[in-house]
Amino acid sequence: MTLLAELVATSEAVRAASARNEKVARLAELLRRTAPAEVPIAVSFLSGELRQRQIGVGWAALREAPEPAAEPSLALAAVDAAFARIGALGGPGSQGARREAVGALFAAATGTEQAFLRALLGGELRQGAQEGVMVEGVARAAEVPRDAVRRALMLQGDLGTVAAVALEQGAAGLGAIGLEVGRPVHPMLAAPGDDVDAALERIAPAAVEFKLDGARVQVHRRGDEVRVFTRTLDEVTARVPEVVEAVRALPVEAVVLDGEAIALRDDGRPHPFQVTAARFGSRSRAPSLPLSSLFFDVLHVDGEDLVDRPGAERAAALAQLVPESARVPREVAGDAAAARAVLARALAAGHEGVLVKSLDAPYAAGRRGAGWLKVKPVHTLDLVVLAAEWGHGRRRGWLSNLHLGARDPAGGFVMLGKTFKGLTDAMLTWQTERLLELEVARDSYTVHVRPELVVEIAFDGVQTSSRYPGGVALRFARVLRHRPDKPAAEADTIEAVLALRP
Repeated sequence: MTLLAELVATSEAVRAASARNEKVARLAELLRRTAPAEVPIAVSFLSGELRQRQIGVGWAALREAPEPAAEPSLALAAVDAAFARIGALGGPGSQGARREAVGALFAAATGTEQAFLRALLGGELRQGAQEGVMVEGVARAAEVPRDAVRRALMLQGDLGTVAAVALEQGAAGLGAIGLEVGRPVHPMLAAPGDDVDAALERIAPAAVEFKLDGARVQVHRRGDEVRVFTRTLDEVTARVPEVVEAVRALPVEAVVLDGEAIALRDDGRPHPFQVTAARFGSRSRAPSLPLSSLFFDVLHVDGEDLVDRPGAERAAALAQLVPESARVPREVAGDAAAARAVLARALAAGHEGVLVKSLDAPYAAGRRGAGWLKVKPVHTLDLVVLAAEWGHGRRRGWLSNLHLGARDPAGGFVMLGKTFKGLTDAMLTWQTERLLELEVARDSYTVHVRPELVVEIAFDGVQTSSRYPGGVALRFARVLRHRPDKPAAEADTIEAVLALRP
């Protein structure tokens, strides 16, 4: 039996460690001494996730915790079982029952354990044990090759399960894990590319494919049974009946397809991303706005796995199986001029950009490899830093997560969101010193500053958001550079931001 207190101590040690190797060592040490049945729980908790994903507990239920226990007694399995029971509550009176169950769990936890559980349930556990670090921790604990763990994870989809197999059965057990129709695999991801010319210099031979601003879907079919999963491996089959019917109509017995579900206007141009996303949040059996299914890869066909086949072979298999109208537009690039022409057509059709894909590369699930590069026009804005949050893990001691605001011509600034992406160590050091000079107030994790420092922000688009005062937020915002040379009075206005909405 592994106590929650042991895992919390490891979590704190990982948070405090600045070196990746030290984080990996701490994780491996805990996994080696964790009971086999509790390994999936430990991996999930240390990754900041619940095995049940969502159990209906919000901040309101966590606001008032009972007095903490004097001594640790909670076992990992008991905590996981409590989460399962809480998540299963439903019907009249379930909200009160859920709050009571959460209170009972917290009453058995020490103060340190309560803080951990609050962060875990609130999605705020950021101690640096993201998937890549955890994969290395599992490999070291089980004394197996890291690539063997990564490949098993790609095919199995759940790192906790893979960790249990690695620790109990070693490399042989990992090697026995294969693709299973009906069980989602981690999707292959694209790395950023500067432009199509540079992308083609890195990848050749290559195809150029429209990059759609839809929702990534992985569709599994065996016979008449079809299951649809998101890029985070959540099942959404019941919410996308038109996707199910489209795949059910294909001339195949078993297949695994990778693609996009997207809401298109009558002229074929895409609706804003949020329109598509709203469909995934709806459980209506008669959706008012249909989704189109457009596929770009195939991982399995009638008993044959294709993940290790070159991209050109997978594309040919897809073309044989899926009609052109249901495939993402794609063209083999003979030269940079041809690639630029595909990019121009994609942008003219209202899409984000293009993906440059190797014709030779296998399907490297769950990784941002060199086999796929995404090329999109980069939007930038000059925004003002309103506050900054202290960093975690290797960024501990630096002000990292920036609160960004656009200028309101009527006076003041309008917050658009936060970002910590794009910051180098040198940038973190400089901005920490500068923002502390501008400090006007602080709480436990945020320093509020005079709105004077301007930063140049790159982003992929503007979307409607009720979370921030301006009613919009930036998608995938990242810091390009600080602009100490630019006064806040010359920052971009909220009107300029609103004009970028689709």
